Amino acid sequence: MNTALLIIDIQNALCSGEEECFESQRLIRTINALSARARAVGLSVILIQHEELEGSLTYGSVAWQLADGLLTAADDLRVRKTTPDAFYQTDLLSLLQARGIDRLVICGLQTDYCINATVRQAHALGYEVVLAADAHSTVANGSMAAEQIIANHNNRLGRLSSAVSRIDVVPAQEIRL
Repeated sequence: MNTALLIIDIQNALCSGEEECFESQRLIRTINALSARARAVGLSVILIQHEELEGSLTYGSVAWQLADGLLTAADDLRVRKTTPDAFYQTDLLSLLQARGIDRLVICGLQTDYCINATVRQAHALGYEVVLAADAHSTVANGSMAAEQIIANHNNRLGRLSSAVSRIDVVPAQEIRL
């Protein structure tokens, strides 16, 4: 399998201030360790950034930039998106196809929006998906705490499979690259 690591929406607005996701600094450390392992074995690392026409994630703003502390490399690929699904109206699919990628390791923000939508779309497109169980996060939604949302999505997404693909939910340190 040819694998790529997708790091979704680790941006200043979601990692500090009013919109800060649960345990964002621990999350960044976990993702940094995972991406270092991925780069060490030559995997493609794709940094995905959400943007809005108005609001905190306006393209180019300080809030839109990758979060302080997130380690990147010059050859990391970058994708800009405007919806929770990182495949929708972006060049992500063509980047993956050009590199012969058939397995995706996914981490980032937010569990119940962009992680959920991108994991499900990758699965629908036939990719083998590994969700880093401890490397995605969100905020409380009024009826559930962030920890509950994360656990719920790890459970629900880990149960999805089809004749052509599946989703494994594995702690970052245990993911085989």
